[in-house]
Amino acid sequence: MSLDLTTTELAVAVAAGIVGAGYIAFILLPAIGAYARIWEKVFAGVLSLFILATLVGMGGALGLAIVWSYDRYAG
Repeated sequence: MSLDLTTTELAVAVAAGIVGAGYIAFILLPAIGAYARIWEKVFAGVLSLFILATLVGMGGALGLAIVWSYDRYAG
């Protein structure tokens, strides 16, 4: 079994790992730690997924805007 990864694939994988670790450390764990009952912890974890989706969506929109208008400002 050979894993032939390009530089781009490796960069995307590392970036996804960093984003996942940041989400867990800075959003999920504090949200879960703020509550005592198990059902509150579960719902805090579920609701924090909306925060993750918003951050990913904003990053995607910003990236799309940069790619869309790159040729206008590049040269």
